[in-house]
Amino acid sequence: MRDDLFGQPTKVTTPEALDDWNAVQLGFLAHASATADHLATLLQAEPQFALGQAARGLFCLLLGRRELYATAQEALVAALAGAREQSVTPRETHYIAALEKWLAGAPSAAVAELEAVLDAAPTDALAMKLSQAIRFLLGDAGGMRGSVERLLPAYSADHPARGYLLGCHAFALEETGEYVRAETTGRQALWMAPNDAWGLHAVAHVYDMTGRSRQGIEWLTRQEPAWRHCNNFGYHVWWHKALLHLDLGQTDDVLALYDTRIRSDHTDDYRDISNAASLLMRLELEGIEVGERWEELADLSARRTQDGCLIFADLHYLMALTGAGRTDSAEALLARINRDADAGLDEAGLRMARPGSDAAAGLVAFGEGRNGEAFHHLARADAAMQKAGGSHAQRDVFRRLTIDAALRAGYFDHAERFLNERKNLRAGSDDGFASCRRALIAAARGMPDARSMPAE
Repeated sequence: MRDDLFGQPTKVTTPEALDDWNAVQLGFLAHASATADHLATLLQAEPQFALGQAARGLFCLLLGRRELYATAQEALVAALAGAREQSVTPRETHYIAALEKWLAGAPSAAVAELEAVLDAAPTDALAMKLSQAIRFLLGDAGGMRGSVERLLPAYSADHPARGYLLGCHAFALEETGEYVRAETTGRQALWMAPNDAWGLHAVAHVYDMTGRSRQGIEWLTRQEPAWRHCNNFGYHVWWHKALLHLDLGQTDDVLALYDTRIRSDHTDDYRDISNAASLLMRLELEGIEVGERWEELADLSARRTQDGCLIFADLHYLMALTGAGRTDSAEALLARINRDADAGLDEAGLRMARPGSDAAAGLVAFGEGRNGEAFHHLARADAAMQKAGGSHAQRDVFRRLTIDAALRAGYFDHAERFLNERKNLRAGSDDGFASCRRALIAAARGMPDARSMPAE
C-alpha cells in the first residue's frame, strides 16, 4: 500500500506504477492527452489494480460511445477480480460500484457512490473530478456546485489539486449564474494550476455569457499555452474562441478556426462532432455559406444512429445529418430516439423521452422547412433541455433554433419571449444574434401582414 500524491492509500506494488497512477490522475484533472498512455502502462504492469480498472471503465463511459460499454464491462470484471485478489478498501469498493451502477443504466447512482468516497476522503481529487464529469453529462449544474463547495474547506492552499478544484468551482458558478465569482475563481484556478484547461474554459464561458467577446478573445489568445497539452478538449476551447468571433460578426475567423483547429482532425468523438455541428448551424442561421463542411460530419454521424448513450450526442448527430440533408439517416436516428423514449428503461431513455423526442423532431422539422412544427417541438423541449447535459453555451444552439423557427413561422411574440429569457440567462445582455432578431421582429411588426401567435 502506497499513498498517492493526494494522500490516498493506493494498492500498487512499485514506485513506477505509483508514478503512472499519479500521472493518470493529474492528466484527468488537466484533460491531458497523455492520460490514456499512462493508464495503459500502469494496467499492463499491474492488471490486478482494482481502482485503476474501475477508473478505466468510468473513463470509457464518459466517452459516450456504445461500443465502449463492452470495454467498460471488461474493466468491471477485471476490477472485481482484483478486488477478490487484494481485498479492497471501502473507498475502492465505491469506485467499483460506481462503474457497475453506470453500466446498469444509472449514472446518478454512480455519482452517489463517488460522493460516498468524498464523504470519507474529501481530498480524493479523482472522485471529485469524476463526480463533476458525470453530473455535467446529466446537466446537474446545481449538484456540481454543491459537491465542490462542500469540499473546498478540505483543500489547503498547498494541496496539489486545489487549482483543479477551483476550476471546477468556477465552471459550476458560471453555470449557476454567478458570473463575477466564476471569472475570479477561474483566474485563480489557472494561477494555481497553469494547465487547468477546465478553469480556463470556465472563464471563456463567462465572457460569452456576459457579452464581452473582444475581451474573451484577448483572454484566450494570451492563455493558449494552458491548453496545448490537452486531448480533444483543446478543440472545445478553440470552439469557444470561434463563438466569440461569431458574436462580433468575424465569420472569416470562425471558418478559419473551424478548418485549422476545431476540425483539423476528422475524429468521430461525439464532443468534437458537437462542437462542429453546432458551430456550422450557428453560421447558417446567420446566413453564412459553409460549403461542403456538413458532409464530413454527416458521414460520421450516419454511423452513430443506433448509439443511444447520450441524448446530447444523438441530437448533434441529428443536427449534422439534417444539415447535410441526409433524410434517411436522420429519420432512422429520430425513430431510434423515439423507441428508446418509449422504452424508458434507464436514465438515458428518460432523457430520450424528455427533452429528446421533441428536440429531435424539432431539428428534423426545421431542416425540412416546417417552421411552425419545428417551433412547437423545440419550444416544448426547451424547458427540459438542461437534462440533455452540456453547458448553457452548448445548449444555446437549440435556443437559437427555437427563436429562428418562431420568426420564420411568424410567431413574433414567442420569438421575443425566448429572446427575453435568453437575455436574462446572459446577465441581461443581448449579443449579436439577439440584436439582429430583435431588429427583425421590430421590422416585421411594422408590416401590414405581421402576426403574432397567441400564447399557449
